[in-house]
Formats: sequence, C-alpha cells, structure tokens
Amino acid sequence: MHKRLNTKKYSLIIRNFTFGVEDSLVSTVGLLAGIAFAGVEAETIILTGVVLIFVEAFSMGVGSLLSEQSVEQYEEKREVSLSKPAFAAFVMFFSYVIAGLIPLAPYVLTFGTNAVWWSIGLTLLSLFLLGILNAHLFRVRAWKDGLLTLVMGGLAVAVGIAVGQIAGVVG
Repeated sequence: MHKRLNTKKYSLIIRNFTFGVEDSLVSTVGLLAGIAFAGVEAETIILTGVVLIFVEAFSMGVGSLLSEQSVEQYEEKREVSLSKPAFAAFVMFFSYVIAGLIPLAPYVLTFGTNAVWWSIGLTLLSLFLLGILNAHLFRVRAWKDGLLTLVMGGLAVAVGIAVGQIAGVVG
C-alpha cells in the first residue's frame, strides 16, 4: 500500500508539473508572438505577458485543485482532505509562473524582432527539454518524447503566430 501512495503522489506532481510547464510555455509564447507579429509595442507585450502568466497560473492552479479533489473523491467514494489537491495546485501554479517567464524574458532583455525569435527558440528548446526530462523519469526513449513534446507545442505556437499575423493584417 505504501508504494501505491508514493506512486500516486509522484504521478500527481509529474502530471501537474508537466501540464503547468507545457501549457505555460505554449500559451505564453503563442500569445506574445501573435501580438508581436501584429505590431504591438514592446511595453504592451510585456504587460500582456505578465498579466497572462499570473491570471492563467492562478486559473490553472484552481482547476488543478478542483479536478484533483474530484478524482480523489471519486476514487475514495467519500469527502477527502484538500491537502493533496492543494499541493497539486501549488505545483501547477509554480510551474506555470516559472515556465511563463521563459518566453517573456526576451521581450524584457532584447528589443525588436529579435525578442520574438528568441522567445520562440527558447520555448521550443524548453518544450524539447521537458519531453527529455519526462522520458528520463520514466526510462523511455528521450529523443522520441522530446520531439513529441516539441512538435505538439510547436504546432500550438504556430497557431498563435498565424492568428497574430492574420489579426495584424485585418486590423
């Protein structure tokens, strides 16, 4: 029974960490690149990024709390303590905030179109490394998981850029 509890605890951490990092990287870079390609000023991009990161981190944390509590109550068939779901929510919030700073940092540290490309590049690299990390934890093929995470996240980034460019042309 003790091994099952540890497995559940680690899966809770891994699930929320991976979801938080991936969603933050993709959502943040997609939005920032989309509005950058639409021609928005750097100050607005930075403000938008900070607001997005914290609002989404909080929202994702609350979503994690509620969904983890629901799953636990379903599995236990009774009311449960909020301690494990609250820990999962903290992991989600923290991983979302930290990961969101990766695509935002180039807009703070550089200027012009270089910031967009640095943001996209760092995000894609981070997605690849997230896949490698998860593969290492589970002792599966690192390159395969790294590339899968990169491609899936990269497609979402492309959607943000495309929408930003279309909106920039239309607006």
